[in-house]
Amino acid sequence: MATAPAPAEYLPEDLLAMGSDLRYELVDGQLVERPAMGAKANLIATELIRLLVNHVKVGQLGLCFSDGCGYQCFAHDPKRVRFPDGSFVRSGRLPGDKPPDGHMKIAPDLAIEVVSPNDLAEDLDLRITDYLRAGVPLVWVIYPKSRSAIVYRPDGRCTRLGESDELRGEEVVPGFACRLDELFAAI
Repeated sequence: MATAPAPAEYLPEDLLAMGSDLRYELVDGQLVERPAMGAKANLIATELIRLLVNHVKVGQLGLCFSDGCGYQCFAHDPKRVRFPDGSFVRSGRLPGDKPPDGHMKIAPDLAIEVVSPNDLAEDLDLRITDYLRAGVPLVWVIYPKSRSAIVYRPDGRCTRLGESDELRGEEVVPGFACRLDELFAAI
């Protein structure tokens, strides 16, 4: 039995129909495979999201999401869908503070990327650029191997943090702080 040819261009709805087992993003209507995270990077992402969730719940600040949440919020390319390793959306930005069934149509307030051995620098830079162009006010890129992080902001300011520094939520996640050495303690 013959199978139907793959579409020349995919839509965000096609990505949803594929299911959550596949690790793809959508860029310019084309499927782009996301490299597997790796156990260390996944553990760091999970721990950081756990810390964020605990903080956010206490203050009822908004919602936190893991790497399965897609964002279709890129005005320069409505067929683009990105899946950060973690994200946060402030209260009051979603109707009834409830997530949609499909992809998020708004940019997150915080996007988190945890670098894995399979991540290419150019691909990571493109994701960061997309987040900032979409208006994400805070992007955290975590580097488990060097035990460091870089914080990006839309105005072009970047801050490099070492192992003894604190990752802060600034005005995006008020009151959140996490020492990087404590975050990396499990690896």
